[in-house]
Amino acid sequence: MKTGYVYIVASKSRNALYIGVTSNLIQRIWQHKNEVTDGHSKKYKTHDLVHYEVFGDIERAITREKQLKNWHREWKDNLISEHNPDWEDLYNSLM
Repeated sequence: MKTGYVYIVASKSRNALYIGVTSNLIQRIWQHKNEVTDGHSKKYKTHDLVHYEVFGDIERAITREKQLKNWHREWKDNLISEHNPDWEDLYNSLM
């Protein structure tokens, strides 16, 4: 089974968040940072990895992504702050 990751990237101002799922977290965050594709990250500059969760299989990660996308913004902010109080970019810690 493939490992799955749910992640949240944020803009520097914290005004915009993006929640996604991937099986290759390092590559996916690199794509956000380098605006490889047109879309949300390019438009809103959501480049900072502020939260991620690891799952034993991609299906569980997809389920969690859907759950988080339905959360109120305040709940998402609280989740991030609980694990990353300063909203630091966690990308370099993945290396």
